[in-house]
Amino acid sequence: MSELMLYATPGTCAMTVHIALLEANAGHQVHKVNLAGGEQRTPEYLAINPKGRVPALVTEHGVLTETPALLLYVAQRFPEAHLAPLNDPFLLARMQEVNSFLASTVHVSHAHRPRASRWADDADAIKAMQQKVPQNMREGFAQIEEHYLTGPWVLGERFSVADIYLFVVAGWLESDGVDIAEFPRVAEHFARMQQRPSVAAAQTL
Repeated sequence: MSELMLYATPGTCAMTVHIALLEANAGHQVHKVNLAGGEQRTPEYLAINPKGRVPALVTEHGVLTETPALLLYVAQRFPEAHLAPLNDPFLLARMQEVNSFLASTVHVSHAHRPRASRWADDADAIKAMQQKVPQNMREGFAQIEEHYLTGPWVLGERFSVADIYLFVVAGWLESDGVDIAEFPRVAEHFARMQQRPSVAAAQTL
């Protein structure tokens, strides 16, 4: 089995995939992409991921991108790690539901603060979008608090890659002007995740 190469940047959603690889005890290397320095726009990186974003995972079959896809790939490639309910269609779909919500709604809400220029060029429009971020993040996490944390983990008693993804995204709340304590279940989940060795190891990147 070939060693995987993950292109990642600290503080981004790519940390999710790094933690998953560590949880799976998967042979891998990590290349730290310097987003602030513009490495993502270099020809060398665009040859790996034409989107110019992280994460990107180089496998022996080709390059994969997009966090939900990479999380499912790790869970399926290393089933002995039990990172997804692969034999339970309903729970697997629920896991994907949560990951999709984090990627398509919550992550996008967050991105309107540091990367508002993706959606507008006008300074006033950018400022208006940034001012809306705390409200949108609160609304997203209210959904998570009420509907997606029914047990110690997203899937109740069963740990999965959805917990890793939620942990990373919850880590953005403070910078988005939201106190995680507003969501007790999320805060407890965040603290629980911080106790996992994989999380501590990933934070050294």
